[in-house]
Amino acid sequence: MPALTERRATGDRGERAARRALSAAGLRPLASNSGFRVGELDLVMRDGDTVVFVEVRYRASDEFGGALASVDRGKRRRLVRAAQLFLVRHPALSQQPCRFAVVGLSGDPDRPQLEWIRNAFTLDDA
Repeated sequence: MPALTERRATGDRGERAARRALSAAGLRPLASNSGFRVGELDLVMRDGDTVVFVEVRYRASDEFGGALASVDRGKRRRLVRAAQLFLVRHPALSQQPCRFAVVGLSGDPDRPQLEWIRNAFTLDDA
Protein backbone atom coordinates (compact mmCIF):
# COMPACT_ATOMS: atom_id res chain seq x y z
CA MET A 1 0.00 0.00 0.00
CA PRO A 2 2.85 2.50 0.55
CA ALA A 3 3.59 2.54 -3.20
CA LEU A 4 -0.03 3.48 -3.90
CA THR A 5 0.12 6.22 -1.27
CA GLU A 6 3.32 7.61 -2.82
CA ARG A 7 1.83 7.41 -6.30
CA ARG A 8 -1.26 9.33 -5.14
CA ALA A 9 0.95 11.95 -3.45
CA THR A 10 2.92 12.37 -6.70
CA GLY A 11 -0.36 12.71 -8.61
CA ASP A 12 -1.62 15.33 -6.16
CA ARG A 13 1.60 17.35 -6.54
CA GLY A 14 1.28 17.13 -10.30
CA GLU A 15 -2.33 18.31 -10.25
CA ARG A 16 -1.39 21.25 -8.03
CA ALA A 17 1.43 22.19 -10.42
CA ALA A 18 -0.93 21.97 -13.40
CA ARG A 19 -3.60 24.05 -11.62
CA ARG A 20 -1.03 26.74 -10.77
CA ALA A 21 0.26 26.87 -14.35
CA LEU A 22 -3.22 27.02 -15.87
CA SER A 23 -4.36 29.62 -13.34
CA ALA A 24 -1.31 31.72 -14.19
CA ALA A 25 -2.42 31.48 -17.84
CA GLY A 26 -5.81 32.94 -16.90
CA LEU A 27 -7.98 29.86 -16.36
CA ARG A 28 -10.19 29.70 -13.27
CA PRO A 29 -10.60 26.46 -11.30
CA LEU A 30 -14.13 25.08 -11.00
CA ALA A 31 -13.55 21.58 -9.60
CA SER A 32 -10.89 18.95 -9.03
CA ASN A 33 -10.95 15.18 -8.71
CA SER A 34 -14.60 14.90 -9.74
CA GLY A 35 -15.23 11.18 -9.60
CA PHE A 36 -17.83 9.20 -11.50
CA ARG A 37 -18.26 5.47 -11.99
CA VAL A 38 -16.78 5.84 -15.49
CA GLY A 39 -13.72 7.76 -14.33
CA GLU A 40 -12.38 10.91 -12.75
CA LEU A 41 -11.88 14.43 -14.04
CA ASP A 42 -8.61 15.71 -12.63
CA LEU A 43 -9.38 19.40 -13.12
CA VAL A 44 -12.33 21.34 -14.45
CA MET A 45 -11.50 24.93 -15.25
CA ARG A 46 -13.01 27.93 -16.95
CA ASP A 47 -11.30 29.76 -19.81
CA GLY A 48 -13.57 32.73 -20.45
CA ASP A 49 -16.94 31.13 -21.24
CA THR A 50 -15.40 27.75 -22.09
CA VAL A 51 -15.46 24.84 -19.65
CA VAL A 52 -12.13 23.00 -19.87
CA PHE A 53 -11.81 19.39 -18.74
CA VAL A 54 -8.14 18.82 -17.93
CA GLU A 55 -6.44 15.44 -17.72
CA VAL A 56 -3.15 15.61 -15.82
CA ARG A 57 -0.61 12.87 -16.51
CA TYR A 58 2.79 12.38 -14.90
CA ARG A 59 5.51 10.09 -16.16
CA ALA A 60 9.03 10.04 -14.77
CA SER A 61 10.42 9.25 -18.23
CA ASP A 62 9.42 9.07 -21.88
CA GLU A 63 10.41 5.41 -22.08
CA PHE A 64 6.92 4.25 -23.05
CA GLY A 65 5.81 7.35 -24.94
CA GLY A 66 5.56 9.75 -22.02
CA ALA A 67 2.68 11.38 -20.24
CA LEU A 68 0.85 12.80 -23.25
CA ALA A 69 0.94 9.51 -25.16
CA SER A 70 -0.69 7.75 -22.21
CA VAL A 71 -4.04 9.41 -22.99
CA ASP A 72 -5.17 6.73 -25.40
CA ARG A 73 -8.55 6.29 -27.09
CA GLY A 74 -10.02 4.38 -24.14
CA LYS A 75 -8.95 7.12 -21.72
CA ARG A 76 -10.40 9.79 -24.01
CA ARG A 77 -13.75 7.96 -24.09
CA ARG A 78 -13.84 7.74 -20.29
CA LEU A 79 -13.01 11.45 -20.03
CA VAL A 80 -15.82 12.36 -22.44
CA ARG A 81 -18.31 10.25 -20.48
CA ALA A 82 -17.17 11.75 -17.15
CA ALA A 83 -17.47 15.26 -18.65
CA GLN A 84 -21.02 14.50 -19.78
CA LEU A 85 -21.91 13.35 -16.26
CA PHE A 86 -20.25 16.44 -14.78
CA LEU A 87 -22.41 18.66 -17.00
CA VAL A 88 -25.55 16.75 -15.96
CA ARG A 89 -24.58 17.44 -12.35
CA HIS A 90 -23.90 21.12 -13.17
CA PRO A 91 -26.65 22.12 -15.60
CA ALA A 92 -25.72 25.82 -15.46
CA LEU A 93 -22.51 24.91 -17.33
CA SER A 94 -24.10 22.55 -19.84
CA GLN A 95 -24.80 25.23 -22.45
CA GLN A 96 -21.25 26.58 -22.41
CA PRO A 97 -18.64 25.60 -24.99
CA CYS A 98 -16.36 22.82 -23.74
CA ARG A 99 -12.95 21.47 -24.62
CA PHE A 100 -10.52 18.84 -23.42
CA ALA A 101 -6.96 19.66 -22.44
CA VAL A 102 -4.08 17.47 -21.34
CA VAL A 103 -1.20 18.56 -19.14
CA GLY A 104 1.76 16.21 -19.33
CA LEU A 105 4.29 16.34 -16.52
CA SER A 106 7.71 14.70 -16.51
CA GLY A 107 10.95 14.66 -14.59
CA ASP A 108 11.27 15.59 -10.92
CA PRO A 109 7.77 15.32 -9.38
CA ASP A 110 8.51 18.28 -7.10
CA ARG A 111 9.51 20.52 -10.04
CA PRO A 112 8.14 18.81 -13.14
CA GLN A 113 8.49 19.88 -16.73
CA LEU A 114 5.03 20.81 -17.99
CA GLU A 115 3.54 20.46 -21.46
CA TRP A 116 0.02 21.75 -22.01
CA ILE A 117 -2.12 20.79 -24.99
CA ARG A 118 -5.00 23.28 -24.92
CA ASN A 119 -7.20 21.40 -27.41
CA ALA A 120 -6.03 17.85 -26.87
CA PHE A 121 -8.89 16.06 -28.59
CA THR A 122 -12.46 16.44 -29.81
CA LEU A 123 -15.47 14.19 -29.41
CA ASP A 124 -14.71 12.75 -32.84
CA ASP A 125 -11.28 11.62 -31.56
CA ALA A 126 -12.66 9.89 -28.47
